[in-house]
Amino acid sequence: MSSLQALCSGLPLQPLPENRGRWAGVPHAPVRTPGLSPAEEQLALRNALRYFPLDVQELLAPEFAQELRLYGHIYMYRFCPDMKMRAYPIDQYPCRTRAAAAIMHMIMNNLDPAVAQFPQELVTYGGNGQVFSNWAQFWLTMSYLSQMTEEQTLVMYSGHPLGLFPSSPQAPRLVITNGMVIPNYSSRTEYEKLFAMGVTMYGQMTAGSYCYIGPQGIVHGTVLTVLNAGRRYLGVKDLSGKVFVTSGLGGMSGAQAKAAVIVGCIGVIAEVDKAALMKRHEQGWLMEVTDSLDHCIERLREARKRKEVLSLGYHGNVVDLWERLVHELDTTGELLVDLGSDQTSCHNPFNGGYYPVQLGFAEAQSLMASDPAAFKDLVQESLRRQVSAINRLAKENFFFWDYGNAFLLEAQRAGADVEKKGANKTEFRYPSYVQHIMGDIFSLGFGPFRWVCASGDPQDLAVTDKLATSVLEEAISVGVNPAVKLQYMDNIRWIREATKHQLVVGSQARILYSDQKGRVAIAVAFNQAIARGKIKAPVVLSRDHHDVSGTDSPFRETSNIYDGSAFCAGVRSSMEDLALCWTGPRRLSRRPR
Repeated sequence: MSSLQALCSGLPLQPLPENRGRWAGVPHAPVRTPGLSPAEEQLALRNALRYFPLDVQELLAPEFAQELRLYGHIYMYRFCPDMKMRAYPIDQYPCRTRAAAAIMHMIMNNLDPAVAQFPQELVTYGGNGQVFSNWAQFWLTMSYLSQMTEEQTLVMYSGHPLGLFPSSPQAPRLVITNGMVIPNYSSRTEYEKLFAMGVTMYGQMTAGSYCYIGPQGIVHGTVLTVLNAGRRYLGVKDLSGKVFVTSGLGGMSGAQAKAAVIVGCIGVIAEVDKAALMKRHEQGWLMEVTDSLDHCIERLREARKRKEVLSLGYHGNVVDLWERLVHELDTTGELLVDLGSDQTSCHNPFNGGYYPVQLGFAEAQSLMASDPAAFKDLVQESLRRQVSAINRLAKENFFFWDYGNAFLLEAQRAGADVEKKGANKTEFRYPSYVQHIMGDIFSLGFGPFRWVCASGDPQDLAVTDKLATSVLEEAISVGVNPAVKLQYMDNIRWIREATKHQLVVGSQARILYSDQKGRVAIAVAFNQAIARGKIKAPVVLSRDHHDVSGTDSPFRETSNIYDGSAFCAGVRSSMEDLALCWTGPRRLSRRPR
């Protein structure tokens, strides 16, 4: 069993750790099919071996080549640590600066098997949100962090640590870029090749930036989305007896079940991967599970009649569920669903992000690896069927929105009927949740504000919850406009419900949405509490880029921008990149632009 001291001592080479391959009992990433040429395979192998001295390369080369052939990527399973990966208290890390220890705390949380979607492949969420590209990068990064002083900055390039650069105490301790590919080569096909060769990496929003806090983050966003969907579409403040149907219980999508319970509705969530479904059930995030569509419909009817609060996981394909709801409507005249969305990883539909209804889970994984073209055809047929069922239900008093996962975009590419007549190219038959719901909140200056108690002590989190609540209550008492007041009240409710529902998975973390005034006041309150000893250790403050000031994503964060600039990475997103450039080391050659 490794120790944190050993984990920070560089690559374990003398002796080399035993190669135990893929672990049994944990979810694994689907086999990738990058389509490398023989020359590109050799380049991928050379790029992987560059982390190691010559005297071990002869042993590792055939092993890495086999990983590339079997899995489509070189993860370096031999170097997956044998110690328990979790967010250890900050004082346990062997570091020269607490900032470095805090970064280690965040990295190890992202790789905690209770948190990460595919921990051995270093994927935190979203099917392909990488923390690192391989395990050598993890070991080297931990070693650099243990050596770092307050006058150095670690520079990361798509999982690859470029090294420690001289800086100053006022400079960032860490500068990260991920997935910076020039437009002419940023297609999905090219990305798969570049990732397999080890030269770029998709870090999602908080995987490769080491800021993931478990599915709690998306629980909060889903709570706000469903609450406001009820207000906008159904004209109700009380969602009891209302049914919300969606899919996905894996990484971030695992939040949907708990969000349904918090808002007080009936959530029915389909999931094809039984391991993911049972993980959420065992964590207490999913109240009931069934693999019977008949029982699912029967239980839904019963809960609807009694106005029960329920989260029900259906082990099966969501297309079957949507088509069964259509069947019930057409044969009985009863509409059993009020609100609907989709949280499959549809941004990555042909590599495990979306599973076609025609095949079982294992069959689909096999075909995905053996015949990608046939798999793609089935996915697109499945998308067309799903949209057809949703369209039928939408003729009644049912409302569907795209959850920013590219579902409608991929459905359009598949030839599904999602066109909105007379609309611009970022609009579809159904709105993005940003267009109709979250965009109004973003326009008030609200966005994610997250914190992690680096002590790992739940009591510290309880203190921060109370402080944040009191700060927002004080702001309301002083006086704010009605729209801001409603958001503050929703977030106060959220904090209380988050505590009640034990939403911590991994690090002792919390999220809420706030404007600048609230963020500053909460941060000051935390600082004062740490100074007075009410909080035992530093608190890591972070944000998700989930607002229009952080990300240009025309089918999500900027889908409600109608002046033609939704596709333009101008002021909205480049300001943060500029801040990283100007405060980063002057020797950095690869700068975000």
